[in-house]
Amino acid sequence: MSPRLGSLRPPSGLAGFDLAVDRICRAIEVGETIGVFGDYDVDGATTTALLTSFFRQLRGPTVARVARRDAGYGFGLGDVEFFADQRCGLVITGDTGTSDIAAIERAREQGIDVIVVDHHTVPTQDPSLPPHPALALINPFRADSTFPFRGMASVGLAFYLAAGIRTALRKRGFFAGQRPEPDVREFLDLVAVGTIADMVPLVGENRILTREGLRRLNQGARPGLRALLEVAGVDAARAIDEATVSWKIGPRVNAPGRLGDAGPALELLLADNDDDAKRWAEHLEQANNQRREFQDQVSEEALAMLEGVDPGPAVVVAGEGWKSGVVGIVAARLVDQFARPAFTIAIDPESGLGRGSARAVPGVNLYRALDDCSDLLVRFGGHAAAAGLTVERDNVPALRERLGQAVSAQLEESRDAAGAGLVLDAEVALGEVDEKLTSELRTLAPFGMGNEEPILGCGGLRVVESRRVGNDGNHLKLQLDDGTGVRRSAIAFGQAEDDPGRGATVHVAFAPTINEWGGRRQVELTVRRLQPVD
Repeated sequence: MSPRLGSLRPPSGLAGFDLAVDRICRAIEVGETIGVFGDYDVDGATTTALLTSFFRQLRGPTVARVARRDAGYGFGLGDVEFFADQRCGLVITGDTGTSDIAAIERAREQGIDVIVVDHHTVPTQDPSLPPHPALALINPFRADSTFPFRGMASVGLAFYLAAGIRTALRKRGFFAGQRPEPDVREFLDLVAVGTIADMVPLVGENRILTREGLRRLNQGARPGLRALLEVAGVDAARAIDEATVSWKIGPRVNAPGRLGDAGPALELLLADNDDDAKRWAEHLEQANNQRREFQDQVSEEALAMLEGVDPGPAVVVAGEGWKSGVVGIVAARLVDQFARPAFTIAIDPESGLGRGSARAVPGVNLYRALDDCSDLLVRFGGHAAAAGLTVERDNVPALRERLGQAVSAQLEESRDAAGAGLVLDAEVALGEVDEKLTSELRTLAPFGMGNEEPILGCGGLRVVESRRVGNDGNHLKLQLDDGTGVRRSAIAFGQAEDDPGRGATVHVAFAPTINEWGGRRQVELTVRRLQPVD
């Protein structure tokens, strides 16, 4: 109920950790140039920013780089050449590297040691093949890792690594004299942003790191995130919670990488003054607006393809010329629309290569499904709930059929989990939903994957008022009355088409929140579902 940093379990059992700490300490002690490379999403950018900031505080020469979507997923041969040109003897990859065997082998040939900090599924090792070429692979999904929690995002692992390096350097006498000792707690805001945005389970170590990171974020110390919240229109007096990160910060940090070059996101996170922070925040805001345009276009085209069509157990759509950076968002929309796993693939008209993203429903493990179709894929990776893939255009029809078979088999194994309705945690009277109850439920926060927000239910409420709100009129603002004089405001995001109309009687599934506006505080119901009563 009250997580504390002191409750974090030590990294003993995290395979590769001690080896990585020792190698990085040796690099810092002799002034060796360290390269840091991250994926183009929020976890990759925050991991890169955390390690880069930490090494710079240690006054070590550091070169930072994040992936470009147009260069393909992961740590590539071009990245190896970049770090070799920068005379890096050591490169640390964040949120990527587990499957980037060829690039890491190339780095080793050039005398560059590579340390991988990643949390993507580790492919089954063929005993006839040589071991992973990285000097150290820090990944809780390694078969020989005995660390009790496997759910950390890469940025959480990077925080552990920074803390381990600091402890080791302290024992080696590095901070004797005039050298300042970094306070790793300064990086917890980055940990919270990357962890929430990557949708890993908000339990165990993640719950501790995220709770403390949100506290740090509310202190407003990092110029880039402060500027980003300002351009996003977030009230400076409003408390920043996991919803603010999910809806305001995460999409904007993700936006440049979705369009091609994630570099501006890294620059924002590394900005050390307000002027640079504001400039990069405005850049990210423009990128986010452009991202919305692209995703709306792809969504419309994908839905048109599926009109009047039964997609089968898995929704698989592919289109030429689609922006590969938005297909993950479109896949999530298709999951909401069809209540089945979705695979959205953007095909490059020139090369014929399709790059896709997938999102799951309960009862389906996407990595397993893609592994069943690996002979049809150029490459794939990810988690149970979200994954990426590359496929030749000519293989898309066969992939659609095989994915349907793989998903169908999994759903047969866990039919109870798949397609379950919305489950209420408790049925309550409207009068019980007050500020005290809402505050008590917030002690369970931060909410997210693995720690879902409690859903309450009220039956037989009368709609006193309903109106469309929002820029596009997609949301529904309601006043609900229980017939005893108790009335509450409610907001139903994205449910304007389901307006029951004034005077209707409804059952409501919701999460209670405190709405602060114009100096006033009032309880508001965030509606998950409205069900009209005959």
